[in-house]
Amino acid sequence: MQTGAITGYIDVAQLVLYAFWVFFAGLIYYLHRENKREGYPLESDRSAHITVQGWPSVPEPKTYLLANGDTVSVPNQKAANQPPLHEGVYRGAPLQPQGSTAELLLAGVGPGSWNDRADVADLTFEGLPKIVPLRAATGFGVAHQDVDPRGLPVLGDDGVEGGRVVDLWVDRSEMLFRYLELEVASGDRVLLPMNFARVEQRRIRVKSILGSQFQAVPKTRQPMQVTLLEEEKIMAYYGAGTLYAAPQRQEPLL
Repeated sequence: MQTGAITGYIDVAQLVLYAFWVFFAGLIYYLHRENKREGYPLESDRSAHITVQGWPSVPEPKTYLLANGDTVSVPNQKAANQPPLHEGVYRGAPLQPQGSTAELLLAGVGPGSWNDRADVADLTFEGLPKIVPLRAATGFGVAHQDVDPRGLPVLGDDGVEGGRVVDLWVDRSEMLFRYLELEVASGDRVLLPMNFARVEQRRIRVKSILGSQFQAVPKTRQPMQVTLLEEEKIMAYYGAGTLYAAPQRQEPLL
């Protein structure tokens, strides 16, 4: 027999190959099962009593220690805190939010979808709130060659003023502005994501919503910080406006 042969039909290389196949199959099984720690079991559109988890099954809960000292166990039975939706005239039809224009902007569907993230502020490496207004972020400011939007009016897509900029919110980790803070007619303060704002010399233009709709932008609990969940809902509100801010936006182009 040749070197490495165990019998006339089996050698060491053959056993190593078989061992690799077994290991690789086990690795695929493990990774696929670990992939089901979030989002599973799935919700059935037929009955709330049906558990949809596929094969392999959902793994046993595992507890993770987060950077801020909190712990989270996944998978868990936490229900999604999403608004109720009307599915349509038949199963599988597109989700159709119901209600007035103001309710459509908060329906949480389509361009206004949001994820049920943790209701805590995102933190820097040092453990400080990452996104804060300039009045709380020493060492940050607007570059002298750029337009300082503070004090400028914010116009909706209909040209109506929805509020005025009173401050900017900076991301201290990425060193860029994330939001404009507006004071609306009611005296409340709301946030406007920078990617929905067009900064001009004398005004700020927003195409996604109308001037009167700035009043209903989801607000933050704390005046000096925004949570991950609040960011989701704020972004979703402006995103929903691209389709639901005016009735004609839902009509075909032709």
